[in-house]
Amino acid sequence: MRGSDETSGSLFSYVDLESRIPRGHVLRTIRAIVNDVLANLSVEFEILYSSTGRPGIPPERLLRATLLQAFYAIRSERQLMEQLDFNLLFRWFVGLGIDESVWDATVFCKNRDRLLEADVARKLLSGVVTHPKVRRLLSQDHFSVDGSLIEAWASVKSFRPKENSGDDSGGAGRNAERNFRGEVWSNETHASTTDSDARLYRKSNGQEAKLCFMGHVLMENRNGLVVDGELTRSYGVSERIAAVEMTRRHARERRVTVGADKNYDSKDCVAELREINAVPHVAQNAYDTGKAKRRSAIDGRTTRHPGYAASQRARKRIEEVFGWIKTAAGLRKTKFRGLEKVRSQFTFALTAYNLIRLPQLLAGAGA
Repeated sequence: MRGSDETSGSLFSYVDLESRIPRGHVLRTIRAIVNDVLANLSVEFEILYSSTGRPGIPPERLLRATLLQAFYAIRSERQLMEQLDFNLLFRWFVGLGIDESVWDATVFCKNRDRLLEADVARKLLSGVVTHPKVRRLLSQDHFSVDGSLIEAWASVKSFRPKENSGDDSGGAGRNAERNFRGEVWSNETHASTTDSDARLYRKSNGQEAKLCFMGHVLMENRNGLVVDGELTRSYGVSERIAAVEMTRRHARERRVTVGADKNYDSKDCVAELREINAVPHVAQNAYDTGKAKRRSAIDGRTTRHPGYAASQRARKRIEEVFGWIKTAAGLRKTKFRGLEKVRSQFTFALTAYNLIRLPQLLAGAGA
């Protein structure tokens, strides 16, 4: 029998929002972990907000909404609010009642500086990594490190000599047209008038130089989860410095291994890693072309062990992290300006990457 296509005129629903979400939905696992982490940050949030005045939007809801933006590749906060208005799954995850009104998109702008000041993004990543259910999935001895360029929200037309940093507006919100022929660019003499923290940089020969930042990731090798991240200005040795600093934060009394590509094969980087009790499983960058010769800082004392080959295989998984945060989480080109804001966005995207992978990992571990 054909069913009726008439629209119901009922104004009331007696179905709870909780019952609308399937019991096996992956967001249930993610939400439980996120709620535990946010509960531990409750004291931090109390300090950020005044004890008097009109109640604002709870920071827990803002952070859950921002996670949804990364999970579902939503381009802007305005589109996020549109989704939150009619999407019952989004309302449930954020904690918004079915009859509650959504917020204005500017709420994120007004609260971003407050959350940035308390370094909430880094504390959220740390809280996820140290969560009891997540901690047992991590390797405590074997890590990999790598870096990737994060394109700045600035045009190369804004890259101008520092002594001539006048008005470069071309009208209608555009940079003025420029003729680059014959110009010699340098980060020492030039700076972007749009984002002064961005640096002109290219990752390798043959690639174009862009105004960008450098994002760094420290990954554990057992399940490929991110245990630490950093974002710096782009310059030649930033990857090596960040690698040593992140490894130092996670080095234990027992020895750990750190896998990396050829860019980390330098005497200084290898020596500093060994000083903090880390074995540098770095790919060898040695060659002899007849005209030029280079010796690797990694010798047979390291490469002869089976663990070296295992680290070289495992380290390639770190590219999955950068691939996801650039495609899904919107970091192929950042939306923010300034080192601190871009760093917060980068760290938050790494947290989202860990969370999106946890349901499958926990199911495989029998959790």
